[in-house]
Amino acid sequence: MRKIRTHALVDLYGKAGKKNKKLRSTAPLLLILLSTVLLVFSGCGGGSGGSSVGTDTSPGECSGGCADTSTFLTVDDVQTVIAQAVAEANAQGVAASIAVVDRVGNVLAVYRTGTGPQQILIATQLDASGAAVIDGGLEGVGAGLDGLDLLVAIAKAVTGAFLSSEGNAFTTRTASQIVQENFNPGEQNQPAGPLFGVQFSQFSCSDFSQSQGLPGPQRSPLGLSADPGGLPLYKGGTAVGGIGVIADGAYGVDKVISDFDQNVDELIATAGSFGYSAPLERRADAITIDGKTFRFSDVDFDDLASDPASAPGFTSLTDGGLVAVNGYTAALVSAGTAFGEPASGIRSDADVNFPGRDAFVFVDGSNALRYPPRAATDGAILGGIELSQSEVRTLMDQALAVANRARAQIRRPLGSSARVTISVVDTTGEILGMVRTRDAPVFGADVSLQKARTATFFSNRDAAAFLQSLPDAVYVGAGRVSRIGDYATAVQTFLANTNALVTGEVAFSDRAGGNLSRPFYPDGISGAINGPLSKPQGEWSVFSTGLQLDLSLNAALQHILFALGLPFPDVGENCAGVFLAPDLSSVSATVTDLTVANGLQIFPGSVPIYRGGSLIGGIGVSGDGVDQDDMIAFLGLHNAGETLGGAINNAPPGIRADQLTPHDVRLRYIQCPQAPFIDSDETNVCEGK
Repeated sequence: MRKIRTHALVDLYGKAGKKNKKLRSTAPLLLILLSTVLLVFSGCGGGSGGSSVGTDTSPGECSGGCADTSTFLTVDDVQTVIAQAVAEANAQGVAASIAVVDRVGNVLAVYRTGTGPQQILIATQLDASGAAVIDGGLEGVGAGLDGLDLLVAIAKAVTGAFLSSEGNAFTTRTASQIVQENFNPGEQNQPAGPLFGVQFSQFSCSDFSQSQGLPGPQRSPLGLSADPGGLPLYKGGTAVGGIGVIADGAYGVDKVISDFDQNVDELIATAGSFGYSAPLERRADAITIDGKTFRFSDVDFDDLASDPASAPGFTSLTDGGLVAVNGYTAALVSAGTAFGEPASGIRSDADVNFPGRDAFVFVDGSNALRYPPRAATDGAILGGIELSQSEVRTLMDQALAVANRARAQIRRPLGSSARVTISVVDTTGEILGMVRTRDAPVFGADVSLQKARTATFFSNRDAAAFLQSLPDAVYVGAGRVSRIGDYATAVQTFLANTNALVTGEVAFSDRAGGNLSRPFYPDGISGAINGPLSKPQGEWSVFSTGLQLDLSLNAALQHILFALGLPFPDVGENCAGVFLAPDLSSVSATVTDLTVANGLQIFPGSVPIYRGGSLIGGIGVSGDGVDQDDMIAFLGLHNAGETLGGAINNAPPGIRADQLTPHDVRLRYIQCPQAPFIDSDETNVCEGK
């Protein structure tokens, strides 16, 4: 008989006993009623439910200040995590591939049990013959590719690490819930997940993400994962890394979250996390958004077939062994880096560039800033109205100020400040500055840059021509190609405007572009047409979103083939403009500019920057709730403009995308929280700006 898992409704009832399980419900009212009843029973008799043994609950006060030089995964830690996971794999009677990474994505070890590589198929749905139902994008990739299991395990581990912080602990199951076409998955006529599209970030072709041997944040071979089996790892209340496991041969998503799965990948990863698991107060299932509770895991330690505390030591393992992965790790165990220290690639600004903002910056191997504020490079194009270094610095500073005042959406404790990364680019995609607030989740760095570039790109008069210049995306699982230039035509048809993406007369935010990138327009409405940048229903999946993936697909495939040890060079630092022969006989780069070098992003958190009525760049923000990201970008730019006497500004209201009503439905531009600030009760803070 299945155990009933109860949600303690932390926000409404306070902390329940540690023995209580979490109910991850798609019906908030039912959740409240069930929780009330079960809390009563718990109070009378203690109740049944899962053990919290192995969960680090003592440092629940951590909210960005606990990481120090001693909080990192040691070699012994990594070996312990692997040994515990291997014991569970053996108890489950399955072969497993296991990866462990540190908080910035350095691969510390990859271990495979069994006698050889698992065969993996990337697919969200399978037909009766076991083939992928959808035949585009990455769907159907994997058959016959030895070694893909190792890349999957790494991607899952990176996801658990990158989505988590001292204020929130998210997993690949959490990711599955928030990237699908409805939130929650399976709820009809609901908008898409709040981080719709985030899976196509952290790509190996990104010019921001780093590769082996360099300080982080590191790249991921498959972007972020939404397949259960990737969990964060914690020490002393601070996130120190992640574990990823694949043992079931299927790389997909959980499309039904109204039940509880005994997923073998998740069971093995949970065993590995014993002694390193997230504080209960920070887990996704203690965090709500839009009245819905996030999922953390469908299993807990009492669901395991093994006892992790009694797992044989790493040196006594006889099943399988460490495995090398091209471009990621040798067949050895390494120690992780301490987050926030220069070796991690992220450290305190120490009030040098942004005094009083408690800012953190990205550094190279010499501890020098990778992206200090600098002047734009597009003066020859703009004729002297480009962004100056002083303007970039002021913009970043003002965005930090808004973030530090903003009440976080996805963090605990309640009342925490938003934790985000801020990126500024010029009209050619050149990075003019990147900075982050304390304890921002790592994934937001690459994403904030994607957002800044996306808003700038679609607001630029050269967007259509650029898309039409790109080579076809190769759907290797389907044996066909997708023509990138067709998306520009589709936008013009959808908006009934042949000047769209040609004259630069419309200012697009990521929220607006995201509206056009959903498989339903309006967002989430069943039976509606698809947006012009999206695949239609029946062709859309989280592995085939439309333009977002198609633009980067060839580069992603090139890197996968390289990482598998096939005779392909590694991909360069540009996700766009990679020509890949349909028969995989040749590969080459066709563009060098950085317009969308790390790919596109299609969930909110960016606005283009204007001087008067002229586009001069973009700002992107990522790491918290999407409305918070929107507000920090929009208000940061507005406040910077006021500080600079109106020299820079948001797009003139008359050209913003929310003036457009394709198919009688208004596009969105930005959406700010109702009463967003910790230090005031001000409401409607973006209105009229």
